Amino acid sequence: MLSWVVIFLIIALIAGFLGFTGVFVAAVEIARILFFIFLILFVISLVYYLISGRKPPVP
Repeated sequence: MLSWVVIFLIIALIAGFLGFTGVFVAAVEIARILFFIFLILFVISLVYYLISGRKPPVP
């Protein structure tokens, strides 16, 4: 999910550089929303593993 944030951030930077302000604003908002969703899911996962006492899975 973090890769989507980076992709939309790159799209926003390119659109802003080329002067497409509408695309720039939309891409920034999508990247911001995805970042906060990622952050919330990370915190929930961290709290879950701390409360349950289980170790996170090793990739």
